[in-house]
Amino acid sequence: MANNIILKFAKKYKFSYAIGIIFMILSSCIQSLFPKVLGNIVDILKISNFNKNLVITNIFYIILIAAGGFLSTFIWRNLINSNSRRLECELRETFFTHLQKLSSEFYSKRKTGDLIAYAINDISAVRSTFGPVTAMSINALVLCAASIYSMCKTIDWHLTLITLIPIPFIIFFTVNIGRLIKIKFTDVQENFAAISDKVQENIYGIRVIKTYVQEENEIESFEKLNNKITDANLSMVKTSSLLSPVIEFCFSISFAVNLIIGGKMVLNRQITLGDFVAFNTYLTIIINPIISIGRIINTYQRGMASLERLNDILNVKPKITDNGKISSLKINGDIEFKNLDFCYPGLNKKSLQRINIKIPKGHTLGIIGRTGSGKSTLVNLLFKMYNIEAEKIFIDGLDINNIPLETLRNSFGYVPQDNFLFSATIKDNITFFKDLYSYNDMKISTESSCIQHSIDSFKDKFNTLLGEQGINLSGGQKQRVSIARALIKDPAVLVLDDSLSAVDTITEGTILNNLKNIRKGKTNIIIAHRISAVKDADEIIVLDNGFIHERGTHYELLQKGGIYYGIYNEQYKDSPKEAEAL
Repeated sequence: MANNIILKFAKKYKFSYAIGIIFMILSSCIQSLFPKVLGNIVDILKISNFNKNLVITNIFYIILIAAGGFLSTFIWRNLINSNSRRLECELRETFFTHLQKLSSEFYSKRKTGDLIAYAINDISAVRSTFGPVTAMSINALVLCAASIYSMCKTIDWHLTLITLIPIPFIIFFTVNIGRLIKIKFTDVQENFAAISDKVQENIYGIRVIKTYVQEENEIESFEKLNNKITDANLSMVKTSSLLSPVIEFCFSISFAVNLIIGGKMVLNRQITLGDFVAFNTYLTIIINPIISIGRIINTYQRGMASLERLNDILNVKPKITDNGKISSLKINGDIEFKNLDFCYPGLNKKSLQRINIKIPKGHTLGIIGRTGSGKSTLVNLLFKMYNIEAEKIFIDGLDINNIPLETLRNSFGYVPQDNFLFSATIKDNITFFKDLYSYNDMKISTESSCIQHSIDSFKDKFNTLLGEQGINLSGGQKQRVSIARALIKDPAVLVLDDSLSAVDTITEGTILNNLKNIRKGKTNIIIAHRISAVKDADEIIVLDNGFIHERGTHYELLQKGGIYYGIYNEQYKDSPKEAEAL
């Protein structure tokens, strides 16, 4: 997957890459001219045949070579490195977009810190590999080839071959050490993901940690992870640090061989002193890109390890099928479940069995039941958070599988039991960063959800900045902001999944009364543990172990004397006056 993105990107920017590579080759060829010109100057400076004009001419050539090398290097570096940054941006956008498409099941198996490591470190490593490192590799190859050609052509090919004998050994060594670097970098990335997850978990759970006085234990746990990532990094550094010393040692042998054999050739007048100086300069030019092979191999193997890790994520297919082809569909809110059974992926026990419900447009359905009875599962299937068998759920008479996911989910307003708020202003949290709503729209939604009074008490009102996950709000305030976010959307179907559990019964009653007024003629589903939240629903169903055990209005269910009646007695046994009011 990531490989295809890189190939498409290369095709998209093929002209800038082509121009960059042309200037890269030109830069290397220009640089390879310098040693020969320097050698010529050395020969001209001999007292016996000194020629001032020739010296000036060759100095001019050196300045010209320096200017040409600077200009061509500047051009190719800008083109190639700019493209690598664009590639990084495209990879990160693709990765983030892919994450949005994946199902809840994927996130239940992956840690947040691990995914953050993919989005930051791994993509950055891939960018380095397919940007600077690729450019350095091509530049080093061309520069070495041009230099070796000049050494053979203009000086002596026997001396060149003898001097460069260590190079095959260098190549063999770097290829093998590169494999080890790749393995060790993968270990580093995995440890980085673990430590990222630990830090994030502690920040989110800091209140619980402090409440249970677990600071010391968490510090010890962090130290262990920190030591593991340190050991992994040190292991990788020890391996990669072998590259440069080995290459330098091999080139030291080349210089020693050149001094012995080349010096003897100068004395025997087989080559000139200028040729000898030029040869040593060529060796110096070659040594830099060869030494950089260490860094190239190191970064390349990191990039390949990161590319494999990215492919592991990008190759995960979204499990929720979207076969809906009906365009320009507006959902009204008629819902029907027909003999629905559901089992979570990987489990054998059914979470829902033989569910048959009709919710006409404009009606309110109350769902009550003990923890784990299947209440949230039922509404999650309405949003198609999991794949559903054909002809089990119908909306406006259409099989839910024939409705496009975007159209389906846009038609719902959902307030989950685990409220999530962004680190942004109250306004942004209510409008979900959209400019579709007016101030009056916000006011209506916040007054209906009974949060307006709290907002007015804040210094910056709607522009009050919330901490991470709304940490500066109480549980009840978070729930009411989330309800306002659902109401401002004015959806065809509103789902409250135990969304009034953190507010008092008086506020709960006010919110429910407000909903009756503003939600007239629209479908509502209220899941709750408290009977007071569902008592006015047009129909109430009682779920237990995935079955609908009872159904009817509040008074009908009380008369049956079943589960609902038992919950009623449990909740109001100490409050007879409240029970009478119901």
